[in-house]
Amino acid sequence: MNETIALQRSLDLLENAKAAILTTIDLNGFPQTRAMFNLRRADQFPEMRDLFQKNRRAFEVFFTTNTSSTKVSHLIENPKASVYYCRPSEFRGLMLSGEIDIVTDKLIREAIWQEGWEMYYPGGPNDPDHTVLHLRPSIAKYYHQLSRFTFDLREMK
Repeated sequence: MNETIALQRSLDLLENAKAAILTTIDLNGFPQTRAMFNLRRADQFPEMRDLFQKNRRAFEVFFTTNTSSTKVSHLIENPKASVYYCRPSEFRGLMLSGEIDIVTDKLIREAIWQEGWEMYYPGGPNDPDHTVLHLRPSIAKYYHQLSRFTFDLREMK
């Protein structure tokens, strides 16, 4: 496998993995990992396809969560995080690392909003307990069986 194929397969995994596994650093310096919706998954979130297609190669990731969640307090204290996508049956994985910002842009918050999320955020996309997180990864590491490729995403912009 060459770097071009690894890059294509990385994007495929990012866009089709069932979940995104997010790791933050807690207030005591320990990693905390949890599963999140993979909002880039087009079959589950087709309304977001355009949002991600514009900067497909940038590997940008968005998450939604409760403002009151511990992950938000972790990220306020230390914005460094990683997210992992995998297809275990194929021994494939993609790890992205970088810093996460809290999105305040109303247009992005509304573009990400999904019908039905009122059960989590009764006040809609601008509910005070609704937070949108944005990871602009600096490094991507793609694993497939015994092969590994590292992409410096800062150079690919």
